[in-house]
Amino acid sequence: MTDTTPAQLEQALAAATAAAPALGAAEPAVRAGWIRAVADALDAAADELVPIAIRETSLPEPRLRGEVARSTGQLRMFADVLEEGSLLEVVIDTADAQAKPVPRPDLRRVLVPLGPVLVFAASNFPFAFSVCGGDSASALAVGCPVIVKAHPGHPELSERTASIMIEALQAAGAPAGSFGLITGFDVGVTALKDPRITAAGFTGSVPAGKALHEIAVTRPEPIPFYGELGSLNPVFVTQAAVDARGKEIASGYVGSFTLGVGQFCTKPGLLFLPVGHGLREQLIEAVGGVAEAPMLNDRIKQGFSSGLDRLEKVEGLRVWSSGGATLLQTSVRELLARRDEILEECFGPVSIVVEYDGIEQLVQAVEAFEGNLTATLHAEQTDAPLARELLPLLTARAGRVLWNGWPTGVAVSWAQHHGGPFPSTVGSIHTSVGVTAARRFQRPVAYQDTPDAVLPDVLKDSNPAGISRRVNGTVTTGEVSR
Repeated sequence: MTDTTPAQLEQALAAATAAAPALGAAEPAVRAGWIRAVADALDAAADELVPIAIRETSLPEPRLRGEVARSTGQLRMFADVLEEGSLLEVVIDTADAQAKPVPRPDLRRVLVPLGPVLVFAASNFPFAFSVCGGDSASALAVGCPVIVKAHPGHPELSERTASIMIEALQAAGAPAGSFGLITGFDVGVTALKDPRITAAGFTGSVPAGKALHEIAVTRPEPIPFYGELGSLNPVFVTQAAVDARGKEIASGYVGSFTLGVGQFCTKPGLLFLPVGHGLREQLIEAVGGVAEAPMLNDRIKQGFSSGLDRLEKVEGLRVWSSGGATLLQTSVRELLARRDEILEECFGPVSIVVEYDGIEQLVQAVEAFEGNLTATLHAEQTDAPLARELLPLLTARAGRVLWNGWPTGVAVSWAQHHGGPFPSTVGSIHTSVGVTAARRFQRPVAYQDTPDAVLPDVLKDSNPAGISRRVNGTVTTGEVSR
């Protein structure tokens, strides 16, 4: 894949800028039709795209076909929500001359698109977090033109996916320039600095994400940068849970941290077990049975090898099992003594069992963590008093708190939150998965005492689009009486 030339980048930026007004002004139902057309085109091209992805990423066919379905499913989800109206968050407060302490004007608030969005594609999900991933879907849904900086790990797939999406949008009637693709690291940086880009999304490493975030917020006109960086996703297990289902927990943990060759951002990086748990042999046997599998690309493989070598040299970390996956072991006391060395993410099939001695050490372990995408507690009903103590601590450190589950697998839904405090993301108030991911690429505007004839249709008294709106505090699809 050759880098985008300066002339090609200028063409992409100019086209996105020209498309922004028409794309943002399109009626929600019309934009929904454009997005469904993209989903249909991607589904129709799955037999072409999946073999390319297999060749470039070494991921298995069932996983990749599932990713295609996930990507097209979330596009259709956004289309449904567009027609229903929730993405606009329309709020209308009609004028009230009797309001206290002062009369209230007629106020009508709606979310509008920011403008052209730059998306840095991820390597580990070549569909779901790449060219046709959640960042692209959510930005398009709210009316933002999208320019994707392709990931070098799957160049042919990126180009073909983008061309299918562009063709589908154009055939459906979307403005030219609604979607584009650029390639090259330096090209991505140049685009991020361009004043026509109004926001950016990123999924990748902590160093790269921090560097790009610094560029975004120190521009002459700073822009929001939504970066998903790194996460350890700790799992904490109580003694009662070990007693009730220790073997089930051990097998579930190994299955989770080795899923996708450990290349999930939600991989459980540490498992906290009480001293005397008795699960060592089962854990070692389960890890020993994991077959070696190719990683996404040579760069990630080299990074994993370097990270694993670093961990194996940390004093207090002991190798319990190695081969297709690696399991290390330490204690809470040793973890706290070498916190920075041990709590550094290693992307790939490795995880650490940490043994704690008593509730005080368990609490200390929870408090040792910075921000994470997820935190998991395996406990029993008899652990309710302990859970009430731990859940606020976990909540302070994670965007998704799981009870008796495993963090790998992120459902695309209304209630999902895929984000968390730094360093898991640089925008903990937003999610990159689910309906509210679209909120990242919108800003609110309130119209005061504006004549009905000149208001956007979604704010008009008659509500011609029939969307859901909050009028004087009540959610309704009805008309407004002034």
